[in-house]
Amino acid sequence: MDAGVGKPFPVSNVADTMSERPTNTKLSAEEIADPTAASRKEDHIELAFRSQVDGMRLDHRFFYEPLLAPHPLPGSLPPIKFGDKNMRAPLWVSSMTGGTEKAYVINQNLAQACAEFGLGMGLGSCRPLLYGQDRLRDFDIRPVTGDEVPLFANLGVAQIEDLIDADRLPEIRQMVDLLRADGLIIHVNPLQEWLQPEGDRFRMAPIEVIRAVLSGLPGLPVIVKEVGQGMGPDSLRALLQLPLLALDTAANGGTNFSKLELYRSDELSRRAFEPVTLLGHAALEMVNTVNDIAAEGDGAQVQCANLIISGGLQNFLDGYYLTERAALPAIYGQASAFLRYAREDYATLKRYVLTQIRGLELARAYLRLRP
Repeated sequence: MDAGVGKPFPVSNVADTMSERPTNTKLSAEEIADPTAASRKEDHIELAFRSQVDGMRLDHRFFYEPLLAPHPLPGSLPPIKFGDKNMRAPLWVSSMTGGTEKAYVINQNLAQACAEFGLGMGLGSCRPLLYGQDRLRDFDIRPVTGDEVPLFANLGVAQIEDLIDADRLPEIRQMVDLLRADGLIIHVNPLQEWLQPEGDRFRMAPIEVIRAVLSGLPGLPVIVKEVGQGMGPDSLRALLQLPLLALDTAANGGTNFSKLELYRSDELSRRAFEPVTLLGHAALEMVNTVNDIAAEGDGAQVQCANLIISGGLQNFLDGYYLTERAALPAIYGQASAFLRYAREDYATLKRYVLTQIRGLELARAYLRLRP
């Protein structure tokens, strides 16, 4: 294809273009070899003005090195070790939903994508399963994902507190086993619970709840995440010192569940607490903080094995940049982008995932991080 901006040219249009020629006009050698050439070049002329780039808007995170690699082949990303599973792309389906009829369709589509492309996935809050198995089918996606990819159950701090108080902590492992999951995500959400009209109130510091799970359920792989506002340096330091499988940034910039709950409140509460939704930390800030902590004392105090970078990542370039920048082994997560396409037919979701993976392959071939 010619360099420049073009678009795929339908075969029918090629035929139409050729049929417009006078019958006594001979085709050039180029047109015989490449029947789309003339129309493609017309596209270039028409689209050239729309394709001008404002230099102030260039992405200055990368050096673009066009000479050093061929076009990447599909499936050329290296495998990623995550716990005792391997992922074929560094892309994590962040915890979203469960316990409703819509969630069943969404989770089935997401599970199929994880199986086809080798992605990892965190389930939405599995709280309904603590009260029975009426909604089990919404969460029971291991038959769809297969056993090869990471799949994690998910509970909030408030629910785990109740289990601790009732001496029912072993039920967490039972739930994980029921779902044939690889471990547990603990979501930490004090602001969400505070703003939720029917929200719970924490009686313990979340770090104590996490420690209780690690000590009370030895050997259970645990991931800890926020829910859209991220964490500051003291919280990150406390988590990095624990033997977690992963820390998920869930930074401010993506789906903010505190803001979501505020929309469910009355107008007076919305006005009073709206500034709270602007609190938090961006993904890049959190990655830099984790890197700084890992560099202290040669990182000896860091026991956390992996980083899941999520919250405000809009595309594969964001994911590539942040995972390459991270000092810990890192993958990146998305929620709203997957949710947008998972609500539709699977073919649409599949196309989206393919764009992300092919984009990562392209980035890995031609982009290097600037200092």
